[in-house]
Amino acid sequence: MTQSLDRSSEDLGNIVGLEHVNLRVPDQQLASLFYVVGLGLTRDPYLNVADTNMWINVGRSQFHLPRGDAMRLRGHTGLVIADREALLGRLAAVQKPLEGTCFAFREDDGAVEAICPWGNRVRCYEPDPQRFGQMVLGLPYVEFDVPVSSVAGIARFYRQVFQARVETTAAQAQVVVGKNQHLYFRETDSPATAYDGHHIQVYLANISAPHRWLEERRLVTQEDSRYQFRFKDIVDPDDGRRLFTIEHEVRSMTHPMYARPLVNRNPTQTTMAYQPGHDQWFG
Repeated sequence: MTQSLDRSSEDLGNIVGLEHVNLRVPDQQLASLFYVVGLGLTRDPYLNVADTNMWINVGRSQFHLPRGDAMRLRGHTGLVIADREALLGRLAAVQKPLEGTCFAFREDDGAVEAICPWGNRVRCYEPDPQRFGQMVLGLPYVEFDVPVSSVAGIARFYRQVFQARVETTAAQAQVVVGKNQHLYFRETDSPATAYDGHHIQVYLANISAPHRWLEERRLVTQEDSRYQFRFKDIVDPDDGRRLFTIEHEVRSMTHPMYARPLVNRNPTQTTMAYQPGHDQWFG
């Protein structure tokens, strides 16, 4: 008897990867204490190694942290980081050098929530095959706080413009943006925070149709190259109403940096408890 399989559960849609979240930081040393020492992530050793920018590797994704006035994401970023006790120990170790900033951390509802020196929230989870598949170190989602009554239109935008897989509830849209990666848009009645220019970057299998749709409506804000463009406004395809603003850096899979191998260190290595051959995180 032939087994019946739901092949659609393996479809990604046209968005095939969430590669980075970009947030300006005013102090690279404090950023390094939080992202590298505290969270245990890895500064990219090959690109942007000057003090004007730093790229922080997290599995196959990154944080981009250019120097400038601090930006705050309106929502939070989810990370998968193994060994919760080791994570808590690292965060406790940076508490004193980060005194006087917004830094804080706590265990909350199955996760460790950490707040960066400028108020950005990161929720860190243990690997979970049911929720994150094979991911043991990575960036599984970004969640945005969006206005009430915007979720249905946001879902239409990603379905129609980007041919993305989208699931909705009464107050949330879940957009598939890669293998075990999502954008969550959750409605809130809290006062909206002004948009400060932070952005996300995604890869598309087919870039021309979404670009054409956005260009026809004058929504493309920047033409970076043949491989890349940007837009900021998510609009309802039914009536053109602006629903939310978040810059998307959109790249094709033919972009030279697509699937660039990223170095990830094993943060449990120490000089006093060194294990040869265990420097790199292989996950």
